[in-house]
Amino acid sequence: MDINDLRYVLALQRAPNLGDRSAKKLIARLGSAEAIFKEKRQSLLKIEGIGELKLQALFDPANFEAAEKEIEFIKNEHLETHYFLDENYPEKLKHCHDSPIILFSRGNIQLNNRRIVSVVGTRKITSAGKTFVTQFIEELSPLNPIIVSGFAYGVDIAAHRAAIDCNLQTIGCLAHGLDQIYPKLHAKYVDDVLKNGGFFSDFWSSDKFDRNNFLKRNRIIAGLSEATVVIESAEKGGSLVTADIANSYNREVFAVPGRPGDKYSKGCNELIKLNKAHLLSSAADLVYMLDWKLHEDVKPVQQQLFVELDEEEQQIYDLLKEKGKSQLDAIALYCDFPTFKTASILLNMELKGVIRPLPGKLFEAI
Repeated sequence: MDINDLRYVLALQRAPNLGDRSAKKLIARLGSAEAIFKEKRQSLLKIEGIGELKLQALFDPANFEAAEKEIEFIKNEHLETHYFLDENYPEKLKHCHDSPIILFSRGNIQLNNRRIVSVVGTRKITSAGKTFVTQFIEELSPLNPIIVSGFAYGVDIAAHRAAIDCNLQTIGCLAHGLDQIYPKLHAKYVDDVLKNGGFFSDFWSSDKFDRNNFLKRNRIIAGLSEATVVIESAEKGGSLVTADIANSYNREVFAVPGRPGDKYSKGCNELIKLNKAHLLSSAADLVYMLDWKLHEDVKPVQQQLFVELDEEEQQIYDLLKEKGKSQLDAIALYCDFPTFKTASILLNMELKGVIRPLPGKLFEAI
């Protein structure tokens, strides 16, 4: 996008009371942001949902003054801009009715990977929650997904750190401009995130910090990804808002269940109870529901001569060697394992290159 186009887009985004949906409606009718500002007011008033109040705010000269200052910031900080009609705009976000008309990014974000997962949850993460986040992302790592979160305390930063440890791309969606980092304590993680991905925001450097921005930011977290995973959540919380937004976008939502009396399990349990989320006990559940197939997209692992299997893996391997191709439910029955646990063990064995999945939920030893 050239500077002239950017100037008009920013002025449009800056107009108070207009909003992204109305801005997109105007662009769809007139073809570009520049054309909107050159159109007669009477013609604009004929567009449904565009009233005098919005037009008055739209043509305020202060919008262009602010746009010029933001352009200087974008240039000086070497930020990338993502206009919703350009190729570099996140593909999944294009299909969200309320997505921002323009996003700003810093870092080395590559969105050509369709496997994008948002991981959210409480800021007061428990030790069990931390363990689950780490294990979940480790289990997913052979599939090379992008991990998205909000760079906040708790589940968010645990997800980013786990992704970095697994050398996965991770994206932090910020509730403020790219001129600052909140919380300040997380400044020490910024360089690692920039090396392994980067940051997105639709807020300007001149925007004042406001806690209400976090709820607005959540639509980007939900919209970027194929699925949203809620690890831990109290009865009320921002992660539940993100889950609701993801549902409104017809994206898959997963929640980790917990004991009924646990404070930070109540939100997840409620999502599952109301059929707003799939129950998630391991990465295998997500891989199965999203139909991610390791053998189709990842180079096959050459079977090693000596592969270390734990006792449960060895039990399944011996079963498959003896009986040949078997279905997941049958394996669980023969080995006396819960189905969800069997699915997780099978995924680990597949990653080790000792079994392979077949159509019809069948598995066989290699």
